[in-house]
Amino acid sequence: MSVRALPLLVFAFLLYNAIVMTMGVDSLQQHIFRLHLLSGGDWTFTWGDFILLVTLILLFVEIVKSTFTTTSTLIDHALSMVVFMAVGAEFLLVDKAATSVFFLILVATLIDVIGGYTIGIRVARRDLNIGADH
Repeated sequence: MSVRALPLLVFAFLLYNAIVMTMGVDSLQQHIFRLHLLSGGDWTFTWGDFILLVTLILLFVEIVKSTFTTTSTLIDHALSMVVFMAVGAEFLLVDKAATSVFFLILVATLIDVIGGYTIGIRVARRDLNIGADH
């Protein structure tokens, strides 16, 4: 199995668990840094914000990965479904996962599954149409 086949959103799942299990659920609201803006307002960046930022970046990479048609892409789609089911099970069964941050990780894994299959089908159709022209 190729490293390319590894669904990257598993790292957001692991990051959430590492932070919450070591520092507690309240750490999601703990400030990492604060910036005073020109508007006079203060913008604070929390651990929960950090996890969501990492999740969005990983989701983008996953969507880009789904535009390739290789054997590892099929394995990646299947493993993405496994990650989605694991995140969903934890959301329903573990009290420390009952947060909005974790729910948004769950939504990102769902988007990865649906988007991966949808984009994969579109790319495969395009490849078949290009091949038919020759």
